[in-house]
Amino acid sequence: MIFIGFGFLMTFIKTNSWSALAFNWIISAWALQWGILTTGFFHQITHHCEGDDCGLHKIRIDIAHLIMGDFAAGAAMITFGAVLGKINLQQMFFLVWWEMIWYGLNEAICVNYFHVTDAGGSILVHTFGAYFGVAATYGFQPKRAATSLNNQSNYQSEMVACVGSIFLWMFWPSFNGGLSEGVTQHRIICNTTLGITGSVISAAALSRIIYAKLEMEVILNATLAGGVAVGSSCDLVCEPWAAIAIGMAGGILSTLGFAYIGGFLNESKLAL
Repeated sequence: MIFIGFGFLMTFIKTNSWSALAFNWIISAWALQWGILTTGFFHQITHHCEGDDCGLHKIRIDIAHLIMGDFAAGAAMITFGAVLGKINLQQMFFLVWWEMIWYGLNEAICVNYFHVTDAGGSILVHTFGAYFGVAATYGFQPKRAATSLNNQSNYQSEMVACVGSIFLWMFWPSFNGGLSEGVTQHRIICNTTLGITGSVISAAALSRIIYAKLEMEVILNATLAGGVAVGSSCDLVCEPWAAIAIGMAGGILSTLGFAYIGGFLNESKLAL
């Protein structure tokens, strides 16, 4: 998901396709390594002591920590989507270095102090990465970027980006259920699958209503909204209709955001 899904999804801008793939590959590897260290460090600081598990100690590298590093890389790639096309590799390294510090601190506080239940990372990964990216756009030529003619796609770039979108769509259940096991993992995979199918249907239907066609910007992104929308409750939702309804709501809200809110931000003084 991180290296193929996000990588190819970012290729929709026709003048930045190669940069998107290369930056995604390099920065994701950096974020995965650094994310394991920052999340492990802040969890040790904020964790309530039990027996010998107190104070600072070596971070154990196992499958769970690798998945946590993958989640951190996911947050970094969501941030990358907000600054794509207006940031170079060195700046992205610096940005992600700081992001992983704040990501680790935020994740540790939410889990250890507020006891947040977020199996799919909708709050700790997607929301954090999105807001961090939006905030970061203020520092990278916001006025020039808002009027740039390079912020466009074409038939070929959108077709390649569709590969990334479908890849993300297919593997979203494994992303949400990666750190769970047993019956809980089974419930997460079922609910996530139903949720993302709901967002595909609602996004496609609303796209036809608004644009009288399948608008690719909507299809590439709003079809994935169900996986994010159901992420925080995918281990709790028990009825299939509820998972589908949450996914459909995510697809509808995402489509409306692309159709109206995005244009409003670009045309107003609120443009980043």
